[in-house]
Amino acid sequence: MSIQWFPGHMHLTRKAITERVKEIDVVIEMLDARLPGSSANPLLAELTAGRPTLKVVNKQDMADPARTALWLDYYNAQPLTRAIPLDAGDTAPARAIVAACHGLAPLRGGMVKPMRVLICGIPNVGKSTLINTLKGRRAAKTGDEAGVTRTEARISLADDFYLYDTPGMLWPRIVVPETGFNLAASGAVGRNAYDDQEVALELLDKLKLAYAPELEARYKLGLSVDQIIMAKDEDLLEAIGRKRSALATGGRVDWQKTAELVIADFRSNAIGRATLETPEVFLGWLKAGQSADAERQSRKQARKPAKRRKR
Repeated sequence: MSIQWFPGHMHLTRKAITERVKEIDVVIEMLDARLPGSSANPLLAELTAGRPTLKVVNKQDMADPARTALWLDYYNAQPLTRAIPLDAGDTAPARAIVAACHGLAPLRGGMVKPMRVLICGIPNVGKSTLINTLKGRRAAKTGDEAGVTRTEARISLADDFYLYDTPGMLWPRIVVPETGFNLAASGAVGRNAYDDQEVALELLDKLKLAYAPELEARYKLGLSVDQIIMAKDEDLLEAIGRKRSALATGGRVDWQKTAELVIADFRSNAIGRATLETPEVFLGWLKAGQSADAERQSRKQARKPAKRRKR
């Protein structure tokens, strides 16, 4: 299954970013600490190429600390880039963003050269919550559903610091299948874009390898770590459904209800602090996805009828 979700307002966001970036000093991209690679927008990287970028690895309190450290090292090694971890609801770290922006653009500041910052991110990454924390009041709408912010807004954090908020934006074509599943598991795409059962199975496939003890602690399956790791994803989902009494008529497991339960537990952190990817793993997915996409494009091009030469 290929997960794609690019509603009409995202086309408008793309156009707005293209225009706004011409006068921007620093770009802030908010990432989900549970899926830092999957939540990094390649379209945004293309639109803002050459601009200093602050990667805010948000929801770090829900992610695996060891894997978060790997991602911070990965992004901090890139040119014109700084990465910091953050829990958007925490006031003190949120204020550190202002200092980080000045570090990336030291010549900006003061009334003559005010700092102009564009903040972007995928839907439901916590951007609006962060803005409200920075502002100290409800300056932006928040919600646990993708696509809450729909229009660009300028927010003044100080007399010489302007923050331009944009709606959450994905990219038109997700070429890495694992990225699509991770985004769906996190709630970054609309419900009509994916199948809950497929997403739950992919989610369990990742969680069982790195967080088998956490799965056992949450669902009390009576299985050892090795048994959980070796189990088929379908068997794990069925076992969870039976343990949590998610049953349909006749005592059969209600797969849809169980899938929704697993996804909700991941999103609420009920399973525990978990990160679905490391830089090394993600780069492997990316390479494979780009290679497969190149092959698809090549086949598509080959199927096009040759243009007749003019006589």
